[in-house]
Amino acid sequence: MNIYVGNLPYSTTDDQLRSFFEEYGSVDSARVIMDRESGRSKGFGFVEMSNANEANAAIEGLNGQDMGGRSLTVNEARPREERGPRRGGGGGFGGGGFGGGDRGPRRPRY
Repeated sequence: MNIYVGNLPYSTTDDQLRSFFEEYGSVDSARVIMDRESGRSKGFGFVEMSNANEANAAIEGLNGQDMGGRSLTVNEARPREERGPRRGGGGGFGGGGFGGGDRGPRRPRY
């Protein structure tokens, strides 16, 4: 079972998350989600436990528990939503109505 763990302290490591859940049974994987750009934790993670009874016991036992001064949110992870293709950010031109552009031939002023 895949378990969502929210409101984690930003200093939490994968190993700390794993050991927190191992009190309830065998943990297949534990991963704190990190921000790609800053390298900091996003404050949530996922724990995979193959035994459903152990996973449910962990959810019941850890939801609302204090970890590093924060009250954890622990529940069964929902399937990931399909998202459309990522759009590249950056630059962009146009807009603003600031003159310029080709307005045809210039007429001489007399």
